[in-house]
Amino acid sequence: MTAVEPEIIPPVDAAVVPRFAGFRTFARVPTMDQVRRADVAILGAPFDGGTTFRAGSRYGPGAIREASLLLRPYNEPLGLNPFAVHQVVDAGDAAANPVNIIEAHRAIEDAAAALHKSGARVLGLGGDHSVSLPLLRAASGVHGPLSLLQLDAHTDTWDSYFGSKLTHGTMFRRAAEEGLIDAATSVQIGLRGSLYSNTDMADNAELGFTTLLARDLDTVGVTGAIALAVEHLRPPVYVTVDIDCLDPAFAPGTGTPEAGGMTTRELLAIVLGLANQVPVVSADVVEVSPPYDPAGATAVAAANIAYDLLGLLVLGLGH
Repeated sequence: MTAVEPEIIPPVDAAVVPRFAGFRTFARVPTMDQVRRADVAILGAPFDGGTTFRAGSRYGPGAIREASLLLRPYNEPLGLNPFAVHQVVDAGDAAANPVNIIEAHRAIEDAAAALHKSGARVLGLGGDHSVSLPLLRAASGVHGPLSLLQLDAHTDTWDSYFGSKLTHGTMFRRAAEEGLIDAATSVQIGLRGSLYSNTDMADNAELGFTTLLARDLDTVGVTGAIALAVEHLRPPVYVTVDIDCLDPAFAPGTGTPEAGGMTTRELLAIVLGLANQVPVVSADVVEVSPPYDPAGATAVAAANIAYDLLGLLVLGLGH
């Protein structure tokens, strides 16, 4: 394991300070004011004003941080201690206006853009899925058009909802229209559930997305899902994980649960399968709604997914 360099401040040592003590940062990493630089920054996006069913994901960043207290420094599947080779920090939360989606998105974009321009890779914690739009704007502003890997139960490419073009179900159509993502090199995995119309999937396909339905995982498996992603994605890559890609048995605490989803093990395997194959420059984990997560299982899943995404971001920086 790589030794911690003197200029890198690692997470708080759980053998010195118990996990239940101290400040709640992601995986107990230092805050921005404690470091000289940030190579990877965790940014909370506590906004759920784009939600169309069950709210509560504004509390998601806090729940994910709380669940992340159990994470340990060494990522065994990746063979990497991400905190030893690059400076990982918790940048806190963007000050998202809770009643104005345009202003909320602007605050999230500004916070993420400042981190990207400083040279950091950004890992966002939502928040409803609409927060991916400002996070994509910030990432695209530095890295250019992105390939999107979307792990999700829903396409999130509807045109509008109750007349609004900005919701947690429309943002990837907006992202494609704005040129933030190249839909032709983007992949959606885990889609399932009832639809509004028999044209919904065709409309999504017209944008250019390659899709793998959740039920098709029974045939192609995790290996097939990874192969599909690697085949179509092109650098630079943004990964977005809507926690509702998991079956409600594994992630009950989310806004729009759908039966028939992935297991947590399958999702983690897909994310880890991208290592050294896909250059990930930014990512997010969204739609954790603590009010519907009484045992914290959803937050635990999200924290571990975020930890592996963090590892991918560090691998992209080199070690």
